[in-house]
Amino acid sequence: MASILSPENWFTLVMLILLQAVLGFDNLLYISLESKKVTPEKQAYVRRMGLIVAIVLRIVLLFGILQAIQWFQDPFFTINLPGIIEGEFNLHAFVVLLGGGFILYTAIQEIFHMISISEHPEEASKNRRSVPMAIFWIVAMNLVFSFDSILSAIALTDVFWVMATAIVITGAGMILLADHVAEFLDQNRMYEVLGLFILLLVGVLLVSDGGHLAGLVLFGSEVLPMAKSTFYFVLFVMVAVDLVQGRYQKKLMRQRARIEKMVLEQAETALASATMTESETAKPQEPEEPSKPAETPKPKPVSPESEPLSTKSDPDSDKI
Repeated sequence: MASILSPENWFTLVMLILLQAVLGFDNLLYISLESKKVTPEKQAYVRRMGLIVAIVLRIVLLFGILQAIQWFQDPFFTINLPGIIEGEFNLHAFVVLLGGGFILYTAIQEIFHMISISEHPEEASKNRRSVPMAIFWIVAMNLVFSFDSILSAIALTDVFWVMATAIVITGAGMILLADHVAEFLDQNRMYEVLGLFILLLVGVLLVSDGGHLAGLVLFGSEVLPMAKSTFYFVLFVMVAVDLVQGRYQKKLMRQRARIEKMVLEQAETALASATMTESETAKPQEPEEPSKPAETPKPKPVSPESEPLSTKSDPDSDKI
């Protein structure tokens, strides 16, 4: 009872919840991508069931690690090929290295699948996974992601109920957010590419961590872990580049739509004027009125004064 009322335990609980929330983001991305490999009507069920089973197994894993922490740290497998590869693998290093390699494979496979030519429906149906297999991989990768968070929790406290409560709370939050993340990726397919490259980066992080834990030396060069500051900086740059690229692409699309609209309006205007001109030329012309014949000038009556003198009768000549 005293441990429950201890302010130190409550502060540690808050820190663990925040830590697991940050580490669980890439887990949500993997769950969303993995659930898309089953039929659409089963995807929500796969996400919820996979997370519920993973929460239970996380608590079991936490209890097991607390009881056998030394077993996870002692090497059980050694490779010694001088000049080529050297290393001592404990269970922690082996699980992290194997999980990172699988995440790298999954991310690269999904990226190539995304940029490949679209498949026929029957071929796509062959690549779908069964519900139990999808749940299995979600649970397995959830346990891989939980190793670092559990070991970080053990470094902060040795109180079991604090760590178990943090696991349950973050697991419940992931169940609530899983559907929203999957729906967001479906509605914004361009961010799915960003999610795949984030998973690729997480795979590189886990492989480097696993190699460092095993003291792996390849061709005389020691494998060094990726610093968390480097990981978050690269993650920030990737997100920033994707956001800027998305906004710039939308701007170009708006400009293109505006230009296409102007061209369409000009074409409609030209078509309307051409149609009007054709209608005017095709309109029947009114018959012209027949021209009136030119009037011939009437002869003027000759007045007696205007007759010539020779034609006038001379009364004196008649007398003669």
